[in-house]
Amino acid sequence: MEYTENALNILTAKSYKGIGNAWMVKNLRGGESVDLIITLLNKTIKGDPTTREEFERLRTDFETKLKAKFKDCCDGFTALGDANFPKHRGNVKDSEKPVFLYYKGNINLLSCENKNISVIGLLNPDSNIERRERIIVDNFIKNGATIVSGLAFGCDSISHKQALDSNGKTVAILPSPLHKILPLKNNDLALQIVKDGGLLVTEYGNDFKSKMELSTRYKERDRLQALFCDTIVLIASYAKNSAERWGIYGQKLDSGARLAMGYAKEYNIPRAVMYDKDLDEKNAMFDLNRDLFEEQKDITIITQENFSEIVDEIMLKSTIIKDIDIPQPNLFN
Repeated sequence: MEYTENALNILTAKSYKGIGNAWMVKNLRGGESVDLIITLLNKTIKGDPTTREEFERLRTDFETKLKAKFKDCCDGFTALGDANFPKHRGNVKDSEKPVFLYYKGNINLLSCENKNISVIGLLNPDSNIERRERIIVDNFIKNGATIVSGLAFGCDSISHKQALDSNGKTVAILPSPLHKILPLKNNDLALQIVKDGGLLVTEYGNDFKSKMELSTRYKERDRLQALFCDTIVLIASYAKNSAERWGIYGQKLDSGARLAMGYAKEYNIPRAVMYDKDLDEKNAMFDLNRDLFEEQKDITIITQENFSEIVDEIMLKSTIIKDIDIPQPNLFN
């Protein structure tokens, strides 16, 4: 398992109560000495100050447990300041910036030099939606993109599988630790992603302790789907009020894709939706797609007629933004 002393120090510092991502981003750049980290911690933590002995004991304990727990399922972990720690896209507040990642596979796929497209959607797409999604993903792969998604059932799984079927690379961002892949039924897909040169990545080294904690992790996973892509593509999704809108009572039709698209808007990550009016106008599975392009004019619409042209435009504009290397607004008007 690969890791640096810096990554181990950051992992240890994160274990102290009251130390979160915002503190990390504000105080650390990577490579700080243990003594400096302890000094900074003691300016923040409440109660008795920590000591070098305590810090080193915690660090050793973490290292021992990680080596035992992740012996076969994790290639390494990386942190803020490491040479291979991926830079996120978009504009984001410090508390939402990633500072630590566990990974299996090719961590360089998250590099800003790579063209990453997140393809997401609902859990139960129909066969027509799947067919159209596969065509779009195949075109992105043929144009040199890496497909990013969340390994969930439905649209996420379809995007990963099509990327593999098209001999491309794909990244799965997980809400779970690498030794307990979620969902469990997609464990074989996760292994195939790595075998074919892709990447599994997560912020978590331990299992969740409650449903509420798992829900939070899914939300945090959704933010990474936005932060590690150049454009995020919504295939199909219910809206927050779809059950009420269509009189489908007793069911929760909302999907996590809504959160990921919301994060992308907040971070100024370009967004696109798949939508054909003649096919999808009366389909509840496209409620969120409709809401987004009706309310926000900066959304790109991918249809069955224009998908090839739009994929080319998305890939070209992604390259232009990278070459300029300055924060950019959403360019799709």
